[in-house]
Amino acid sequence: MVADLVRTWVAGWALSRQTPPPVRKPWGFYIEVADNPDEVGRHVLPEVEESLIRSAAASVSVPRTWMKMPAEPEEIEPWLPQGWVREESGHLMAVDLMATNPVVPEGYTVTVETVGAVTCVRVLDAAGEQASQGQMASLGDTVVVDRMVTGEAHRRRGLGNFVMRTLADHALETGAVVGVLGATDAGRALYETLGWKKHTTVAECSYRP
Repeated sequence: MVADLVRTWVAGWALSRQTPPPVRKPWGFYIEVADNPDEVGRHVLPEVEESLIRSAAASVSVPRTWMKMPAEPEEIEPWLPQGWVREESGHLMAVDLMATNPVVPEGYTVTVETVGAVTCVRVLDAAGEQASQGQMASLGDTVVVDRMVTGEAHRRRGLGNFVMRTLADHALETGAVVGVLGATDAGRALYETLGWKKHTTVAECSYRP
């Protein structure tokens, strides 16, 4: 179950970010990361075994390459060669989608745009500036939610909640029934209020020789 969620997340993330499709490796997948000075690419392992982690790590020679896998950071740390640094862990979450017909908070307007398999919801303030946004990539009966951001001045006004629920409604209209996402600690708190369930911690580390 967790391994399948990881594979879905990888495919949806790459589609959402418009990067080349994930490249299969003996230990999992490699995906390029664009427009991020701190990360050039990442190896994602659907399953965690010492031999797989050591093989993936040994294949890396480019600094700022990351590895992500469904595990607790303490579990994998002894298997990391010299030059690998633990990063803040994340959370892989999923939900059975439900329609809620959300109403945009007062003082804001919303735009919904779909290009190919990616749908983006943007909430604008009275001046027409972006206050919050989120997007999702459609993979048939599953969507992968990505790039959820709310501006500091607009937080605690229900905008993130609204964006997530709007994405869910649009996903259901396309025939999707399940949502998947990778969350930070802060994001996890929001998603849990909307019924999302954590399935695993995602341990993250980067190569910084």
